[in-house]
Amino acid sequence: MPPPTFAPALEKPLLLGFLLGSALTLTSTALLYSLLVVLPQRSAGKSGDPGRQDAAGRGVGIVDGVDGLIGNTPMMRIRSLSKATGCTILFLNPGGSSKDRVALNIINTAERSGLIRPHTGSTIFEGTVGSTGISIATIARARGYRAWIVMPDDQAREKYELLEKLGAHVESVRPVSIVDKRQFVNLAKVRAEEFGKGKENGNERGGQEKTGYFADQFENLANFETHFRTTGPEIFEQTGGKIDAIVLGAGTGGTIAGITRYLKPLIPTLRVFLADPQGSGLYNRVRHGVMYAPQEAEGTRRRHQVDTVVEGVGINRVTKNFELAEGMVDDAFRVSDEEAVKMARFLVREDGLFVGSSSAINCVGAVRVARLLGPGRTIVTMLNDSGQRHLTKFWSDEYLDKHGVPHDLRDDEGIEFVS
Repeated sequence: MPPPTFAPALEKPLLLGFLLGSALTLTSTALLYSLLVVLPQRSAGKSGDPGRQDAAGRGVGIVDGVDGLIGNTPMMRIRSLSKATGCTILFLNPGGSSKDRVALNIINTAERSGLIRPHTGSTIFEGTVGSTGISIATIARARGYRAWIVMPDDQAREKYELLEKLGAHVESVRPVSIVDKRQFVNLAKVRAEEFGKGKENGNERGGQEKTGYFADQFENLANFETHFRTTGPEIFEQTGGKIDAIVLGAGTGGTIAGITRYLKPLIPTLRVFLADPQGSGLYNRVRHGVMYAPQEAEGTRRRHQVDTVVEGVGINRVTKNFELAEGMVDDAFRVSDEEAVKMARFLVREDGLFVGSSSAINCVGAVRVARLLGPGRTIVTMLNDSGQRHLTKFWSDEYLDKHGVPHDLRDDEGIEFVS
């Protein structure tokens, strides 16, 4: 069956995304896909070396630079959740962050459009709660750009520190509504527009012009495109299309939209579920067509946007990326902070998986879907953030105690904490 097609904007070629967790752990299917599809598509400067082999005697290609590692990510079965539910629960393991694919495609698309050129002092600007900023800072450094990241000042401390170590300029701002011009996304756009207008512009010095480019992950359809062109096909390839359900959280909406738009035409029986944290309006958007969350009622909202310890997913507006998923998401689940926190601790105890908050949200959703559909089904989700980026909030007992979030998990406790 030929792959589905989408909008004309998707006719442009692009490199595959996602940070490769480890070439030595590739499944046979993923390895075949890498050798037959990915490596031949690399540019001449990124050719594989067919003579190199790993310890198992499998061929291993050589790629050029950090950005060459992004793509062709293996899937893994989560043993504990599969055993507990009687379903096969799989995840696509990005190795670092699912945003690596997005950042790479945004930069590639801007380069192809002639909006930025490397090694000119040009800077990539983005408003983010962390993961996309880290991906942009990493790839920008590798490709000859600078990064300027604007973040709300209430995120886990290690995100700011990691960005600074990567050489990004980090601007933290007070959390405010999206209608405020100093909201972190809006401010990143302003900073990009202002960049290079003064006397320091390379064009005025007789050199190459440096530009400021606003990545705009929420509205830039290069986000959706990379998941439509790479993540969806990789899931289909590795499972042989034998999937009963996909369950994902959404922030920008690019991941759930891209994967859903690719897979649903190929698998007509596929059901897609949204896992949404408390305080986000997407749950009600999917279920009732209204963007509203109970925490947004007058006098009840304690913080901006999403009233939760979870970072990276949940939003109270419909982005251009999420619009492409509307009408194709079959149902939604609300996931509490307690469920997400306990799921993270369960996974590290049972599987050695040290995940962040958005990954935990996805796994709670996967258990709910498994219970809904019954044993024998195959369910796919994504573990798209590491617990290493959440040490001072989501993984901090002191922080959780302060905010009244239960987190204790008995040594013999299973997944009963998922309601």
